[in-house]
Amino acid sequence: MQQQQWRGGHEKRETNQHVFGIRAVLEAIDSGKEIESLFVQRGLGGALFLELKEVLRRHGITYQQVPIEKLNRMTRKNHQGVIAVISPITYQRTEDLVPAIYERGEVPLLLILDGVTDVRNLGAIARTAECAGVHALILPKKGSAEINPDAIKTSAGALFKINVCREDSLVKTVRFLQDSGIQLVACTEKTAENLYQLDYTVPTALVLGSEEYGISDELIRIADHLAKIPMTGSIASLNVSVSAGVVLYEAVRQRLAI
Repeated sequence: MQQQQWRGGHEKRETNQHVFGIRAVLEAIDSGKEIESLFVQRGLGGALFLELKEVLRRHGITYQQVPIEKLNRMTRKNHQGVIAVISPITYQRTEDLVPAIYERGEVPLLLILDGVTDVRNLGAIARTAECAGVHALILPKKGSAEINPDAIKTSAGALFKINVCREDSLVKTVRFLQDSGIQLVACTEKTAENLYQLDYTVPTALVLGSEEYGISDELIRIADHLAKIPMTGSIASLNVSVSAGVVLYEAVRQRLAI
């Protein structure tokens, strides 16, 4: 059901690598390193920084402008106003993964996280998803929790095993998935249909949103189905990582029954 893969010896690596200085960051990008986050001193200028900005633009890498005090707290080394955090994993491309899943004769099961910003929730979801045979986690480049040591520890190493895609636009990604024959199921309380009424034996991408804001309205509008977890208690919602487990294992139950 899933292509499990370890990523080039990363299974024991639980720390994000910091890269300091403009030239070092340029070299890291040029060598294909995944930039998890990038911090730039406010007001930084100069020809070399302009070169870095152009490289960032070409690669679609965003950065945060921060006061120098924040950079100095991150390191005592000569950071030259720029610190990059290199991701401990290698991100995959959704458009490459989906055809490969079909070619193996498998039925895609994907999990999209729209606005999940808590690293421990992300780690817990990744752990459950890997156990449930999910082919990939799909995250937005902006507005998502970092994959850092806390996320990896909470995932019990699952973030080194499961494919993780980080996309510029979840809407465009979802359109691609739908064009590829994958139904989009948005898990939301804004529906009368509960999750047990749907068929997950077909190619499926499940969407979970943040606990604070839920799934974006645009994804709700284009979803093929809306599904809610039946609630009989007085509290209105479950933790998002618990919700992920409930929904994913309904998909597992149905697929095992075939």
